[in-house]
Amino acid sequence: MPLWSRAQQQDFRSRVRGCLLGGAVGDALGAGIEFDSLEKIRSAHGPLGVTGYVPAYGRRGAVTDDTQMSLFTLDGLIRAHIGRDAGTWHPPTDVHKAYRRWYATQQDWGPDERRGDLGWLGRQEWLYAQRAPGQACLTGLSGPDTDQLGTVEAPRNPHSKGCGTVMRAAPFGLLTAWDPGLVFQLAVECSVLTHGHPTGYLAAGAFAVIVHTVARGGTPEEGVHLALALLSERPAHEETTAALRAALDAVRAGEPTAERVEALGEGWVAEEALAIGVYCALVAEDVRSGLLLAVNHSGDSDSTGSICGNLLGALHGETALPADLVAELEGRGTILEMADDFALELVHGPELHGTAGWAERYPVG
Repeated sequence: MPLWSRAQQQDFRSRVRGCLLGGAVGDALGAGIEFDSLEKIRSAHGPLGVTGYVPAYGRRGAVTDDTQMSLFTLDGLIRAHIGRDAGTWHPPTDVHKAYRRWYATQQDWGPDERRGDLGWLGRQEWLYAQRAPGQACLTGLSGPDTDQLGTVEAPRNPHSKGCGTVMRAAPFGLLTAWDPGLVFQLAVECSVLTHGHPTGYLAAGAFAVIVHTVARGGTPEEGVHLALALLSERPAHEETTAALRAALDAVRAGEPTAERVEALGEGWVAEEALAIGVYCALVAEDVRSGLLLAVNHSGDSDSTGSICGNLLGALHGETALPADLVAELEGRGTILEMADDFALELVHGPELHGTAGWAERYPVG
């Protein structure tokens, strides 16, 4: 691990917080219009579409499975880093176990206190709620062989390229001390746990690299070009590459509009969600305008909003996020605490490992 100055630690924590909170805000903005057409959105909310939260799942500011799974990705990565110091190191295994704990939140009424592996996140009762989870995520984590990890050679759901593989991948990009190629590979290996189509897992790898670039202080454009270079080395990259190039072309095509967003697709599949989220982040004048552009379209509004929010939050940090949207966000305390724990683990892990408090929060083994 690198040596961190105090300023670097503060900057890193702000970007981690921004990435997680920004993704959750975008998720919540899109949650109430996820299945609506652009025409229906404008008819119900005016010519600009939604301009703030609308009720979803019984409240304003509700998040969906996008935020849920992103939090459990962080949980898995924290435990992987703890396990490395204990002599074990295979992050996809820890992330898979974390996703299995997320799967329990979709089946159980609340935390099973008999389970010693739940840790702090698994005991958050508000997470035990179904928020339109993707079928590939559910089927990839269920069944008699759920302990067997999918691999690139033998993935789970080999024909699935749903956006559920991308909307949870931002945390891999927050491993800023890692080489970009390793970040890409880790995102791929954790995507095939549920989504086996090459476009699905390559889109997740590309998104993780773009987040990684901006979290290290680069621009989104630099991240896209690096992702394209890494994609070119992979078989079956054509759909993902074409989607990212379409996003770049849309930036140069003129003033951002909802119709230009819709020309990139609806976001139900991985490469379209990636293209829309990236495009909206590239043309955003500020965080609010980028997020609203990302959700006001016909399609998977919460996932495209989440992807855009992850990028803008990692780029600008938590203080750039709209205060009114942050204040009303469901689970804000949990999201912030999880982000801070991730930053603590990456910066101060050796000081925490072996302490009773940290072991209780993130049990390994």
